[in-house]
Order: sequence, then structure tokens, then C-alpha cells
Amino acid sequence: MTDAHPPSSRHRWLALVVLCLGELMIVLDSTIVNVALPSIRTDLGFGETELVWVVNAYMLTFGGCLLLGGRLGDLYGHRRVFLAGLAFFTLASLVCGLAQSKGVLVAARAIQGLGGAVVSAVALSLIMNLFSETNERARAMGVYGFVCAGGGSIGVLLGGLLTSVSWHWIFLVNLPIGVAVYVASLRLLAPSPASATRQRLDVAGAVTVTLSLMLAVYGVVGGNEAGWSSPQTLVTLGLSVVLMLAFLAIESRTAHPLVPLGLFRRCNIVVSNVCAVLWSAGMFAWFFMSALYLQQVLGYTPMQVGLAFLPANLVMAVLSLGWSAKLVMRFGIRTPLVAGLALAALGLLLFARAPVAGNFWVHVFPGMVLLGVGAGIAFNPMLMAAMHDVEPDDAGLASGLVNTAFMLGGALGLAVLASIAAARSQSLLTTGHDAIAALNGGYQLAFAVGAFFALLAAVLGGAMLRADLHADADAPAIAHH
Repeated sequence: MTDAHPPSSRHRWLALVVLCLGELMIVLDSTIVNVALPSIRTDLGFGETELVWVVNAYMLTFGGCLLLGGRLGDLYGHRRVFLAGLAFFTLASLVCGLAQSKGVLVAARAIQGLGGAVVSAVALSLIMNLFSETNERARAMGVYGFVCAGGGSIGVLLGGLLTSVSWHWIFLVNLPIGVAVYVASLRLLAPSPASATRQRLDVAGAVTVTLSLMLAVYGVVGGNEAGWSSPQTLVTLGLSVVLMLAFLAIESRTAHPLVPLGLFRRCNIVVSNVCAVLWSAGMFAWFFMSALYLQQVLGYTPMQVGLAFLPANLVMAVLSLGWSAKLVMRFGIRTPLVAGLALAALGLLLFARAPVAGNFWVHVFPGMVLLGVGAGIAFNPMLMAAMHDVEPDDAGLASGLVNTAFMLGGALGLAVLASIAAARSQSLLTTGHDAIAALNGGYQLAFAVGAFFALLAAVLGGAMLRADLHADADAPAIAHH
């Protein structure tokens, strides 16, 4: 559905800034909390095993509700659902910041995850619908990609600063941002209509897929602690698979499915989501394990770790905010995607060779720069490929799918590579290596496996991705809502 008076260029770019600020708030929250966990544990009396729920409660609802959030935007209007998710997230942040008990904090974190999932799932579709011109869309996706890829490292720095005042402020800082984004969204985002087909929400499909994704996240996140062959892990992942099969059966028979299965006949959607899973598996593990390498092997402080990630973020910023869009316009989607993933794989391989007595400029900086270049180049075309040939009524769903792929890929990759690293370290310890050398050996193997994931994503994207902006420049663009 096209607006009678499409928004001006300046209006659209201001709207993009507001949407990206809302998304940045969500991205920051995924890392800013990690810095404050020791303070939260001491203040509220969390046990070691209880503390993980401050993170897991958020991850469960966030990962489980991305698909549902995106579809709700398609059915009931993207702006309306975006504002609802923003309100949920902001109010839950207030409760988190004022929490004086473990139960209240964990419950509020779960509601935060729900709001964050809705905001993340719908923001991307709003951006795609604001920018229908190929050139502008590539630039807009570059800005969005930078916010998503670089926000995590900013969270580490900001978390260190705010926690030094009080851990409550890592949540309370969301209030003025959330209110400002809400008010600006009312002014800058045109009311988006509900689905023209007036579909009803597929409740059975929504319940089964949301529970399946939540159980998958819970099983993967808890796999390392409980053991991958433990009854808890096997039963949780088994139930997730059963519910997913039930979901597919429901979707194949219902008149108005939550996820039209025909969507998966589109090669670009399938390939880009598989690439997103593989890439995020390597990148998430790199982010956390490189921080551990810097702290536990090289002896960096948390603030030094945050500063160490700045080179990658600065390179990513330069590429995402300009060069990435130019590369997409010059070479299409496929070539920059493959090149970016290949550079990221090379950066991970350099980390796989980082020694115990590593020097920042020799053993860390080159890999950081390559990963920044790779992420800056690849993130934009990967998102564009995932959304490229989707109709407006399915934009939120496609956005939810690719966000779910990143989320589950990252959680699974981190869990699997952490297990590989732990097993390798234990093996080295039993063969007489000292603790630091054994720890480093585990990280090296994990980085090498992560490099393989990124390289596999590059090969799949190069061989199977069909999205090429040059080939279908005359194809009808997604209309403005």
C-alpha cells in the first residue's frame, strides 16, 4: 500500500536515525549486562547457577519471540507493533533498574526480551519500507548494519562506565532513550496499515513455534553447564524438535499460516538465513572468546578489552556507513557478501594463531581489523539478500526470520565452540601443559572452527545466492507503508 504523499528524503533519514537508536538500545542491552553481573550477584545475593538467569531470561523470550514479533507487525501494522515493543522494553527496563529482589529482576528481564524481540523484528521491515530506491536502501542498510554489528562493543565500554556508578544505571539509562525514540517515532513514522488481507493471527502456529524456539535457546544455552548428553539437554532439544514439527504440520494445513511455507521456496531467503546462522556462530564466539583471551591470557582489564575492540568498530563504521553501500551498487549483493565473509574467516584464522605471550599490535590488531572489514562489508548485503524479494505483507516475517537466524546461530555457535575450547583445554592439561597455555590452546581451536563456519558461509553464498541488484534493478521495489 503506497502513501499518497511519500515522506521527504530528510524525513526518511531522520526516521532511520530514530529506528536505529531504538535498535541500538536493544543491541547494547545484550552486552552491557554482562559487565554488571558480578555487581548484581553481590547486591541481590544471586548464586552462581542462579545468576545465569539474568541473561538467559532475556535470551529465551528474545530468541523465542522474534518470528512472532515480525509477523504481528505484518498483520497489525509495523509502526503500531514497533511502538508496543518499545513501550514494553522501556517499562521493563525501569522495573529492572528499580529491582530489589532476584525474582523481580529475572521476570523483568524476560519482559525486556519480549519487547526487544518485537522492536528488532519490526525495525528492519520499517527501514525496508521507508527506502524503496536501491541506492538509498543500500545506504540505509549500511547504517542499520553498523548499529547491529558495532553496538555490542559500545555496550562493553558503556557497561564499565555505568557499573562503576551503580549496576541499576545499565537499565535506567534506557528510560530517556526509550521515551525519546517513542515520541520521535510518533512524529516521524507514518501509521502503517494492517495487512490488506485482514488475516487472523495463527494462534496454534504462534504458540508452537515460540515454545520451540524458546526450548531450543534454553537447551543450547544450558548445554555446556548441564552437559550435551545429559537428560535435561536431550529432553529440552527433543521437545523443541517435536514442537517445530508440529508447527510445520499446522502451517501446511491452516488457511492463514503464521509462516507461509512457500516462503522457503525462495532460494535467497533460505541461503541468506543459513549464511546468517553460520556467520553469527563464528562471530558471536569470536566476540566472547577474544574478550576472554585478552582478559585471561593477556591479563587485560575490562576497560582495556573494550578499547581493544575499537579498531574493529571504527573500520566497521567507515565501511558500513559508506563503502558497503557503494560496493553493493557496484558489484551487487553476492560479491561483497562473499568477500566480507572470506575476510572475516581470515581474521578468525589470525586469532587462531595468537600465542600466550601475544602482542596487541602483532597478534590482535590485524585480526580485529580484518573482522571489522569483513563485518562492515558483509552485514549489509546479507540483510538485503534476506529481505530482497519479499512482498510488503511478509516484510516483518522475513525480518523476524533473519534475526532469529542470527540469534540462534550465535547462541548455538557460542555453546558449541565453548565446548570445543573446554575439551581442547582439558586435553592439553592432561598432557602436561600449564593452565594458561591449555586455556589458549582451547581458544585457538575454537577460533579455527569459527573461521571454517565463516568460510562455509562464503562458499554457500557465492554458489547459491541469486540476489543481484544489477540483474533485477527494474523489479518492483517494496512499496511504502
